[in-house]
Amino acid sequence: MKKNYKALLFGSIGTLVETSEIQRKSFNEAFKKKGLDWYWTKKEYIKLLNKSGGRDRITEYARTKGIKVNAKQLRDLKTKLFNNYLKKNHLKLRPGVKNIINLCIKEKIKLAFVTSTSKNNINSILFSLRKSISPKNFNFIGNSKLVKNLKPNPDIYLLALKKLKLKPNQCLAIEDSQESLNSAVKAKIKCIIFPGKFHLNKKFKNAFKKLEKLNKNIILK
Repeated sequence: MKKNYKALLFGSIGTLVETSEIQRKSFNEAFKKKGLDWYWTKKEYIKLLNKSGGRDRITEYARTKGIKVNAKQLRDLKTKLFNNYLKKNHLKLRPGVKNIINLCIKEKIKLAFVTSTSKNNINSILFSLRKSISPKNFNFIGNSKLVKNLKPNPDIYLLALKKLKLKPNQCLAIEDSQESLNSAVKAKIKCIIFPGKFHLNKKFKNAFKKLEKLNKNIILK
């Protein structure tokens, strides 16, 4: 008889909710507010997502345009606009997420949100999802201040294992990008890739499975 994993580890924000289009619009609004004539189309933004991190993405884009900008200031403004949107709107969980969370609670399987993004982003996402899930559902919630090295380094996953008091083979991770997938794999944790709309056609190296909807069978070892 198959046994359940002892913990299900949701990685990035995108494993819970689809945010790529909101992020793109927030970038464009930030550019407009700062007087830049930049506008990232969906097609262009999908290509830009190959570089992780909004600050690095802006820096690289400015380089291709032959100009210098304050990438940190632009990224911070984009984050503020993104978080303001989340605070005013209720987002829906991605397909299968609510059911698998409820099943884990029922089966006493630990849940973790192993993200290394900022506390502000995490709080805004959880506030926007408050009708669907609660922070209390998670036995561990990560953030960028808890570790020295962010993803794709494994630090946040290693910390989660320590806090949950579990071994890598007792856990299953869910991620939505190659960089975050690499983080889980480096921590020796099996990882399902659950790509968002802007990542569907990408190839993912070292993923245990690739799913477009989560199902109850994933918690079986």
